[in-house]
Order: sequence, then structure tokens, then C-alpha cells
Amino acid sequence: MRREVLRSSRAFRHRANVMRRTRALSIRSKAEILLVLVTFFWGATFVIVKQALINASPLVFIAGRFTLAGVALFCALGWRRLERRRLGAALVLGFLLFLGYVFQTWGQEYTTPSKCAFITGFSVVLVPLIMALMGERLRVASVAGAAFGFAGIYFLVSPSGHDPINRGDMLTLVGAVAFAIYIIWVGAYAKRYSFVELAPAQIIVVGFLAYIVLPFDPHRRFNLTVGLAGAIAVTAIFATAFAFAVQNWAQRYIPASHAALIFALEPVFAALTSFWVLNERLGGRVLLGSALVLAGIMVSEEWVGT
Repeated sequence: MRREVLRSSRAFRHRANVMRRTRALSIRSKAEILLVLVTFFWGATFVIVKQALINASPLVFIAGRFTLAGVALFCALGWRRLERRRLGAALVLGFLLFLGYVFQTWGQEYTTPSKCAFITGFSVVLVPLIMALMGERLRVASVAGAAFGFAGIYFLVSPSGHDPINRGDMLTLVGAVAFAIYIIWVGAYAKRYSFVELAPAQIIVVGFLAYIVLPFDPHRRFNLTVGLAGAIAVTAIFATAFAFAVQNWAQRYIPASHAALIFALEPVFAALTSFWVLNERLGGRVLLGSALVLAGIMVSEEWVGT
């Protein structure tokens, strides 16, 4: 009798463990699928923004996008009291995010969505290098990623023949540096504050700063069309508010290294979307540079996940 009870107990525990593992795998699969979807939104955003800039200047577009996204996040996550110390963190992150998006969006006026996406992705390669300047130990994978990344940036940015350097490529590169610094500060603040406490506030800060600087932009323009309104709505809701919320939830269930490799698909999705929508074709130098930057991103993101 006792043996039968023990067997029954073991069988019950085994079934419970199997059910828990199955449920964990199911949640992880959903998290990975949602992260791929979010990464697709981020990649497609480059083409959407490129077309939206026909009717709106960069600061006007950023002001509309991030104000709407911030309000959506506050409504979705709930209004919380923001203490002074948290407000300081939100201001720092919002300022860095503002710089990144201003230079990235400004650069898109003069360069293609694919090149903008791959140059922006270079920020991942820069993170360990900047941290090394701050005293962190530089790993072999970081050096290898940097070598691939800088070689790729050379082919993407340097002109062929006697052509001048593309202003949009250089502006996007400045934005990539700002994004790299932003990533570092996010890592620092994440140890003290939750996503819910900082994300809505920093997004609102980006929109607020855009409104402050807007009067000083002599080239500002705003021609409200259905396409522009749709672009602001899509980038605000799906590529900003929804993406931030999903990323925060999904990375609780999958390793950072797996998430990093999924995020490496962003410039690939941007290139595919640009080819499909704008019929953009990558030339030899751009294709080589993009491949090298992508290799650098994947190597560096593997370092992030270790």
C-alpha cells in the first residue's frame, strides 16, 4: 500500500513538473514571437518615417509621435506619482533619447531607410567601447564586434569616388552615439527603478523637448495629411508604446542573449521593408557595409547576453 502511495505521489509530481515546463516553454515562445513582432515594427518604422518627413519636419514629427506615445503609456500602465529622484532619471533618459531620435530622424531626410537602420544599429557595437572608457573590462567579443562594426560604417558612410560624404549618414551616426549612451544609462537606472516608473515619463520628456526646440527650427513644416496622421499613430502606438511594454514583459521570460539576437533583425526588417515599399536596392558598398555592421551587432549582442 505504501509503495503504491509513493508511486502515485511521484507520478503526480512528475506530471506537475512536466506541466510547469510546458507552460514555461509556451510563455517563452509567446515572448519570442512578440519580440520578433516588435522588432519588425521598429524596422518598418524607418520606411514610415521616411515617407512622413515629406509632410513634416523632424521635430514636428517627433513631438507628435512621442507625445501620443507617452499619453498611451500613461493610460496603459497607470498614472503614478513620480518622485523627484525618479524625475531626474526620466529627464536624463528622455534627453538622451531625444538627441538620438532627433539626429536619426533628421538624418533620414538625406539618407535611405536601410542605411539609417544599419548605422543606428551600430549603437550596440559602441556600448561596450564606451563602457570600457568608463573603466569596464573590454572583452574579446567586444573588440571583434567593434572591428566588424567600424569596417561596416566605413563602407556605409565613406563616399565612392569623388562624391561628398552624405550628410544624413553622419547625422544618423551622431544619433547612434546618443543611443549608445542612452543604453548605458538605462542599464544603470534599471537597477534602481522599474520600467513602469520611468518609461512613460521619459517618452513624454522627448515630446516635451521637441515642442520646446520647435520654435527655433527655421525649416519646420507641417502639412497634415491622412498619411502623416497614420504615420504618427503607427509609430507612437506600435513602435513606441506597445514596443516598450512588450519588451519589458517579454524579457522577463527569455534570456538577454536571445532577445539581443532577435533585436539584431531590426535593420534586416528595415532593408526588406524599404525594398518592398520604396524599391530600394542595396549597392555593393552598402550591402558589404550592412553585412559587416550586422556581424558586429550580433557579436556585440552576444557579449551583452553573457
